[in-house]
Amino acid sequence: MSAPQLVTVYRSLSRRMDKLQFGAPTAYVYNPLAYARAAHDAYLDAYGGGSARVLLVGMNPGPFGMMQTGVPFGDIGMVRDFLGIQAKVSRPAREHPQRPVLGFDSKRGEVSGARLWGWAKARYGTAAKFFERFFVINYCPLAFLEEGGKNRTPDKLPSAEQAPLLAACDTALREIARVLSPRLVVGVGAFAEASARRALGDSVAIGTILHPSPANPKANAGWANVAEQQLTALGVKL
Repeated sequence: MSAPQLVTVYRSLSRRMDKLQFGAPTAYVYNPLAYARAAHDAYLDAYGGGSARVLLVGMNPGPFGMMQTGVPFGDIGMVRDFLGIQAKVSRPAREHPQRPVLGFDSKRGEVSGARLWGWAKARYGTAAKFFERFFVINYCPLAFLEEGGKNRTPDKLPSAEQAPLLAACDTALREIARVLSPRLVVGVGAFAEASARRALGDSVAIGTILHPSPANPKANAGWANVAEQQLTALGVKL
């Protein structure tokens, strides 16, 4: 029954997110837990009820990933064809004209999501097999854009804006860990790892793997191989 519990956690987190305020240079804030709720719920319903022992935690939605599909690392092709999820996505109240939410009609792909889910497909064949071992979330559900359209990650926010954001996300991560009882939490990138360590302390083993972003030169040199080596070093039997 973990999927309904996860839905409850994310409903609460979404409400807390909508109460936060952000100033310049952040000009637009997207909350896909709200406008892409149907797709996110479909993800939780399909895969959040298993007994995954390794929780992979990303940073926050990308403009062409979760911001469009509501699914973590949500490359449209992978979400639709590998995860088998396609749902109606509405629009946020305020959109940057260069970053509209087109949902599953968007023609842009997300490299990070294509790499992560592409590895899952190559290694396990089906989403069901992958989710027997893993579950994937984003630590922060919000996406931030500057006036010029540049993506702004949570670690770049001023401390006064970070504090309430991180407090809400820490609470949600603790609840998710309580529901799923993973044996290992793996931050996908340094920010996610640090967030997990702060939120969860020594209640669960925590590690990290390389983020699959194309902005990371190491990821461009064969992310899947590096990630597998790092997971194996953490004791994950692939």
